[in-house]
Amino acid sequence: MKEILVLYYSRYGATAQMAQKIAHGIEQVDGAIARIRTVPPVSTVCEAVEDSIPSQGAAYASLEDLKQCVGLALGSPTRFGNMAAPLKYFIDQSSSLWLSGAMINKAAACFTSSSSLHGGQESTLLSMMVPLFHHGMVVLGLPYSETELLSTTSGGTPYGASHVAGSNSKNPFTEEEQVLCLALGRRLATVALALSNA
Repeated sequence: MKEILVLYYSRYGATAQMAQKIAHGIEQVDGAIARIRTVPPVSTVCEAVEDSIPSQGAAYASLEDLKQCVGLALGSPTRFGNMAAPLKYFIDQSSSLWLSGAMINKAAACFTSSSSLHGGQESTLLSMMVPLFHHGMVVLGLPYSETELLSTTSGGTPYGASHVAGSNSKNPFTEEEQVLCLALGRRLATVALALSNA
């Protein structure tokens, strides 16, 4: 089994739920297994000191998780059209992997959630792709053969899976959003396995 890393930050839980759905899609592909990891919050005053294992939810990611995976699904809530600071803080520490070329030719995809329909989902997904390109990764989106992209009135973009969580972060996932999360996981796993076997 080859590991696909599902790495995310989630403050209110919607992005964490997406990570679970994408992991389920990954594991629908023979030979692939999902490893779900998160990152700790950061402090506005100084670097937060967190236990190495959070009290609930996924374990915290390490650079070794990135190095060992054959593919990466990267997820964040939108923050003014960009990824959340804790996820960027973690990615900013990956220079050693960039220097060694450890991420080159690995498949990657992105996912996000926002409180409103026009809350910056697409710009967040695009901004998350930038460091992945710098790492030499093969960045994937969702093709329009996923017909839910044509019918969704909530989340879902060709740049990656998305969810409209609502202002109280309580909106349930629509059928289209769920289908697109699964599809992104399957596509990522399929391409990641093909690249790792090439």
